[in-house]
Amino acid sequence: MTFSIVARSDDGESWGVAVASKFFSVGSVVPAARAGVGAVATQAWANVAYKDAALAHLDTGGNAAVVLERLLGEDNGREHRQVGIVDLDGRAATHTGSECLDWAGGVTGAGYAIQGNILTGEEVMTAMQAAFEASEPSTPLAERLLAALAAGDNAGGDARGRQSAALLVVRDGAGFDGGDDLEMDLRVDDHPHPIDELARLLGVQRRLFHTNVPEAERTPDTPELIAEMDARARALGLRSFALWIGLNNYEHLGGEDWTATQLVEELRAATPDWQPDA
Repeated sequence: MTFSIVARSDDGESWGVAVASKFFSVGSVVPAARAGVGAVATQAWANVAYKDAALAHLDTGGNAAVVLERLLGEDNGREHRQVGIVDLDGRAATHTGSECLDWAGGVTGAGYAIQGNILTGEEVMTAMQAAFEASEPSTPLAERLLAALAAGDNAGGDARGRQSAALLVVRDGAGFDGGDDLEMDLRVDDHPHPIDELARLLGVQRRLFHTNVPEAERTPDTPELIAEMDARARALGLRSFALWIGLNNYEHLGGEDWTATQLVEELRAATPDWQPDA
């Protein structure tokens, strides 16, 4: 009922899981990851205890294959399980129990494990693998995972249809204000086109929390610009440009002496009738 990809970035700094299913809120069940440790997906008749157990074993230095063997050895329901694991060094392992419903299977490669059950066919795995391997290694892991997920869906995906999807990516210090490792934790719980909606949410995430705004997309914070932006904010009933930024959650789109050009353009578009004082 589910297909997923678990992977590590080529630079060894990020780990993540992308998953889709004809199942409500698949993101609350399948994925888990920890920066500097690894990532895991548990599905089919999911054993959610695998998530903490796998990460705990990986955290003590276990490699993906050994950790998978250990999980399965302790589980009488192993033949109903499907699991994918990637460890600290990008070693990958996948398991599909003999009782998983057709079509079911998995594949591994350098830095990734792909698995699925109740799929339209093996072509789903093949498409996901091809898409991930074809993506540029320098592309952010979230985008690579989403590309693989979309390819699987386009190849047929879950034989029962679509309902939910999720994207989880971790990297040291990537969380809000650097407070944890959660770079991306996006979930679409119930939607007719969950992967398309997941792609939209990824775009929103990048827009709001993109901290590496290119120089060409920065506008210098001159006194004239700030005066204009403050005046435009007041035209909207706010006391300052800084308050407008805060209310819109745009704090990450500026530096000590610059503001992302998209914010300047957005505020100008929101106040088309504003005129500077004569």
